[in-house]
Amino acid sequence: MINRLQESDIKLLRVFYAVASCNGFTAAESVLRMQRPNISAAIKKLEDRLDLVLCHRGRGGFQMSKEGEVVFQETKRIFNSFDNFVFNLKSLHDDYSGHITLVMMAGLPLNYHLAVSKAVKSTMKKFNDIHVNIQTRLYNEVEHVALSGECHLVLSTYDMVKPESVTFHPVDVKCRGRLYCAPTHPLAKYADGLPDTVRIDDYPAIGISGLSSGNYIDGERRLSIQTFSDSYDGCLSAIMTGEYMGLLPDYMVEHQGKDLGLVSIKNRQFEFNHELFMMNGKNTRLNPVLRHLIKEVAYFIQQTEK
Repeated sequence: MINRLQESDIKLLRVFYAVASCNGFTAAESVLRMQRPNISAAIKKLEDRLDLVLCHRGRGGFQMSKEGEVVFQETKRIFNSFDNFVFNLKSLHDDYSGHITLVMMAGLPLNYHLAVSKAVKSTMKKFNDIHVNIQTRLYNEVEHVALSGECHLVLSTYDMVKPESVTFHPVDVKCRGRLYCAPTHPLAKYADGLPDTVRIDDYPAIGISGLSSGNYIDGERRLSIQTFSDSYDGCLSAIMTGEYMGLLPDYMVEHQGKDLGLVSIKNRQFEFNHELFMMNGKNTRLNPVLRHLIKEVAYFIQQTEK
């Protein structure tokens, strides 16, 4: 088992990372510019070094083991941080080339993803030899990845107390949302407004991990949070059971919930307006490439709101 990483181990991990990212040996050949027997030998050597089975290969196709999934995620963090280090180091010499990692909060609408793609294209056109890794993280992870050095920039809504170690760049867009339930939920019949005789805390609700608890309190009323999800998508699934109500952004309901018959509990309580931000850790050096990307993301997202 490895006690200290050597240069040869890093090379083996890069092979595994490519194979895992491509979901197979054959697809990784062109990425690694290696033949399959050499790739297979490298993976076997890494497994021996780690004393772990990282993947299963055979007639059933390529499949990572549970241990392989963990190693893959940790490897991704290592290489993201390393790529960011190299990019920042080059920036000190006014060399704006290399890999940028941009993390988007999971569950953002498609038009924001399209806006980001336009911003990335604009940035790559302006600066030669720039490559952008676009990844997603759950709501409760975005602050950590901004701080940890795993990425350069994060695009996310944010409604908690802003830590001093993170720099926030407003996009001047707010993501509005409200309380929703399924058409089979007992409160669905009160879509035009809850009567004073109905106690909202008598009905179970689902919360979002990492979302400020203030979202679940409105005046004298508070939601009875009985369970949590780590994303709006998971929250939507729980709401559709008819057993829970929960907070959802309006864009999700407009794009995904119309056909589901989701009901907004329209008493103007538990409505929210979460600002959209580009974020970076204070240790990230905002060179001209990153500043341009921040400006372009904000511009193209604002265009989608018009």
